[in-house]
Amino acid sequence: MAVKIRLVRLGKIRTPHYRIVVADSRKARNGLKIEEIGRYSPASDPSLIEVKSDRAQHWLKSGAQPTPAVEAILKVTGDWQKFKGLPGAEGTLKTLPPRADKRAAYEAAVKAAMNEPKDGATTMKKRAAEKLAAKSAPAEEVAEVAAPEASAEAVVETPTESAPEVVAEATSETPAEAPAETPAE
Repeated sequence: MAVKIRLVRLGKIRTPHYRIVVADSRKARNGLKIEEIGRYSPASDPSLIEVKSDRAQHWLKSGAQPTPAVEAILKVTGDWQKFKGLPGAEGTLKTLPPRADKRAAYEAAVKAAMNEPKDGATTMKKRAAEKLAAKSAPAEEVAEVAAPEASAEAVVETPTESAPEVVAEATSETPAEAPAETPAE
């Protein structure tokens, strides 16, 4: 039986992910596999490469032939150099830096937000600002309640003061209209 170490394609269009598998060379690409020995994802930067080194060495010693793509991956991890007895068995695999802990980042952001001044950091909605003002100054509300009563009295006084002006305007118009009505009689 001709055994190959090859890639099985997974993933969506334009976002491939591969599994490194040992399979019979006469089977289809995504067909029956003997064993899965690793993963390869070229979409990330640097590419994600995980190979079970002991299993790769076992299958290479057993006579499994890697495809050119898998051979390149094994050279990057250093497994091909180990198998051939060449220098550079440590490989040139680049790894991703460890991710920052999300919880720690969130707690740091909350702590930074607590230290910021409350005024002017954000603008509140109109109703929220009105509610905050009402809670902070209840004494002003009492003064505002009394103020509309006083302003209503001022409004009542204002029309009486302007009434003579309105009457004067009406009388000035009446004589102009009066000659027009006189000949009609």
